[in-house]
Amino acid sequence: MSRRQSRTPASLESMGEVAMSIARAVAPVLPLDVFGADLLVPLVTGERVRQVNLDCAASPPCLRAAHEAVVSALPWYASVNRGAGFASGVSTRLLDAARAAIGAFAGARPDDEVILTRNTTEALNLLAAALPEGATAVVFASEHHANLLPWRRGRHVQLAPPRRRDEVVSCAERALRGLPAGARLLAVTGASNVTGEIWPIAELCAMAHRHGARVVVDAAQLAPHRRIDLRAIGADFVAFSAHKLHAPFGSGALVGRRDWLDAARPWLAGGGATRRVLPDRVEWSDSPARHEAGTPNLLGAVAFAAACRALAEAGWDAIAAHESALLEHLLRGLRTLPGVEVLSLWGPRAERIGVVTFTVAGRDPALLAAALSAEHGIGVRDGAFCAHPLVAALTDPARPQPALRASFGAASTLQDIDRLLSALDAILSRGLRWRYVRHAGRFVPDPDPRPAPDLAAGLPAEPGQAPCLSRLSA
Repeated sequence: MSRRQSRTPASLESMGEVAMSIARAVAPVLPLDVFGADLLVPLVTGERVRQVNLDCAASPPCLRAAHEAVVSALPWYASVNRGAGFASGVSTRLLDAARAAIGAFAGARPDDEVILTRNTTEALNLLAAALPEGATAVVFASEHHANLLPWRRGRHVQLAPPRRRDEVVSCAERALRGLPAGARLLAVTGASNVTGEIWPIAELCAMAHRHGARVVVDAAQLAPHRRIDLRAIGADFVAFSAHKLHAPFGSGALVGRRDWLDAARPWLAGGGATRRVLPDRVEWSDSPARHEAGTPNLLGAVAFAAACRALAEAGWDAIAAHESALLEHLLRGLRTLPGVEVLSLWGPRAERIGVVTFTVAGRDPALLAAALSAEHGIGVRDGAFCAHPLVAALTDPARPQPALRASFGAASTLQDIDRLLSALDAILSRGLRWRYVRHAGRFVPDPDPRPAPDLAAGLPAEPGQAPCLSRLSA
């Protein structure tokens, strides 16, 4: 983008305050209460400032509600399903209740199954392994790698990133029409982790079903920002992660139709997945046990369910209004900065969640990200965001360029956005205040005087090996 008129902080702040006052009237419980909201971090210049986490598309902070649910469950933690102790019975009921809450959050139908996984990536890989023999998957190259690479192991059709929203459904329909007979699956994101743009899921599901195909929605990015409802949109499967929902305890889910899952080989072979093991054969359980061998992540499931409940109670209209105010404030501010270009598949009018990826002409995104952290206490993401084909299509297919991503959600504030805009304005107008060098592929301050907390001090280490955080600060 070319440089626009100079940004006036007072006017920009007043516009943002108006937008946020509207959002607060709709959503008095927002922003959500999370750990780290008041975390102070050191700067290379010696000050300490409140950390601004604008990397929520990767890992947002932990909800206090999720933490409290784990703390409440910990005294009762025990083996599930087969333990004879009283605590085992409590833990089994906890897992069952968590599974039901996660299914309800996803709008599961009565005959749908909820399979607990580690994250969205595992959920999608599990489904890819469960496809009927000879099945064909159709996927856009604009997907996150977690919803792009698993389908390459079998028969698949990969479509170019659609540059117009009104072409998405017709492009997928042409691909489905050209497929041979047999099981077919359309794998599509709910919202892009690069551009934040929301995809026309209901329309895609209706079209796919007319052609006898099923649809899986990668809702890792959509689920923290908008309601997902299998019944309403007509999707056959949905995959999403607890850590994207502010519950970073290592849990995810695949929710959807059980026939393919019950007919497939178990995702893992082991205890809990079997009905009976004989010397020469195994009788496998039905889903979900069939694909959940081993001890389940009970505490992760409990935190997952608590996060689902907290987001639903906050209200999806309220969350959308809150994020919309932040998004408009950020986009308006970026338009005033020199050389900034916001990446988009479908243009500025496309509906999007709180994810904005942009480039700055003549500036290395990795260096900008390092300076935002070291000099201003702001965390963003740089690179290609596990979506290399999409970033290449949006920048330069011949020589793909990395970009900078700011992402936020229901726990973010107007002040977070203002901090980013002010920091970018300072860097672009006055330059860096510190020296940076490349180390292990990243820019780091040289020197780096910031003291790091020695959180690894209590963990075992190799003789003579310093804890990892100390090494980073050295």
